[in-house]
Amino acid sequence: MKNMKILIFSLLVTIFITPFSGAYAETVNVPDAFTVIHSRKSVRNFTGQTVSKEDLIKILQAGMAAPSAVNKQPWSFVVVTEGKALKLLAGKLANAGMLRKAGAAIVVCALPEKAYGQRRELAIIDSSLAGENILLAVEALGLGATWTAAYLYEDRMTAVRESLGIPENVIPLTVIPIGYPAGDNKPKNKYKPENIHWEKW
Repeated sequence: MKNMKILIFSLLVTIFITPFSGAYAETVNVPDAFTVIHSRKSVRNFTGQTVSKEDLIKILQAGMAAPSAVNKQPWSFVVVTEGKALKLLAGKLANAGMLRKAGAAIVVCALPEKAYGQRRELAIIDSSLAGENILLAVEALGLGATWTAAYLYEDRMTAVRESLGIPENVIPLTVIPIGYPAGDNKPKNKYKPENIHWEKW
């Protein structure tokens, strides 16, 4: 009787659970971490198609999964999706003209007051890690993005603060345009063995 119960249970698992798990894997079709890392590239040309809020939330979740000193998470993010606002930023930032055709942008901001020891340097380092996670998440979703620096440039930081109402004590680190790529951008192989030192310099 016991063996019969086990057999019936196994059949039920096979019939009802296995098809769903397989369908899930086929639907999600997420590339592995190494594929995403080595596929990442800077995309500066976009179709203008809107990026869904669902995808933006996934991207932000990835950003906030980044490590930070003593887990202080000294970052905040401004998400820009309105075409008028994107064009306004594009007009003020000489290095970010691609915002005009982007589907959205995420401004990664560093908050020194929240960093470990309230250190400005740690806030910038931690927020940069969040920014890299954002770029990788964008790649994983089949979208495109590029890092456009606001920090260290006072004129750029001022333009971003004024355009988006960012407080003076917050550092707008980077404006990341996100969208559907228009073109065939290819990743670059940046591996250089000469940059590696084993055991000591």
